[in-house]
Amino acid sequence: MDSGHPKFETGDFVWGKTGWEEYSLITTPETLFKIEHTDDVVPLHYYTGILGMPGLAAYVGFYKIGAPKKGEYVFVSAASGAVGQLVGQFAKLMGCYVVGSASTKEKVDLLKNKFGYDAAFNYKEEDDFDASLKRYLPQGIDIYFDNVGGKMLDNVLLNMRNHGRIVVSGMISQYNLEQTDGVKNMMCLVYKRVRMEGFVAFDYYPLYPEFLDTMLSYIEKEKSCTLKTFPRPGEWTISLYRAFHRPQCRETDCCGCSR
Repeated sequence: MDSGHPKFETGDFVWGKTGWEEYSLITTPETLFKIEHTDDVVPLHYYTGILGMPGLAAYVGFYKIGAPKKGEYVFVSAASGAVGQLVGQFAKLMGCYVVGSASTKEKVDLLKNKFGYDAAFNYKEEDDFDASLKRYLPQGIDIYFDNVGGKMLDNVLLNMRNHGRIVVSGMISQYNLEQTDGVKNMMCLVYKRVRMEGFVAFDYYPLYPEFLDTMLSYIEKEKSCTLKTFPRPGEWTISLYRAFHRPQCRETDCCGCSR
């Protein structure tokens, strides 16, 4: 980079909120973070994943909003996405039991065999989400990390435990709909005393130093297998191209088309 700002020097590597472009003029330097670690342990492409926005979203959503406790039951939708796969691993590090949903058999296998999920299911093969959740989480759900919204959220509400937490990271099933789905079971928030909170990772930029220290300690201890599998830039560029050049998804349940 080239810089006239006192916090950054010409030649620094940074990550942050920029455009997908060759050159960006940054007038809000508070949205940039200087990359201090660029050795073999922390290659640059980690800053597109666990050390970047996906990692910060998973960290904030799970630890700060979800407020997990050892032994709790966690459910993650769109669990094979960049955020979901990290949430599952954080849950295991906390000693939680974690279940994820995904859209293909391959993703389900990845969750169970690579990312340490205790169980996972392909929601496209499930006719009744309520029955599915009761089968995989018969004790109920303490923390739901929601990436899809819609019918899945509606059925999760029926399966929340008292004083549970719903962390709303996204609602991918609703993004392409002309009229979004209604949620019928909101009364569960009241009589189960459930807290439901949405968040935007950018609001938590001040926590980045704390987050970075935690993640670097995980990397050093090799506690997160995601670090060995997150795609390199050439691979995720192809995936990004495919995501933007597929027919527009119109499913109304929880399509998970990019997760």
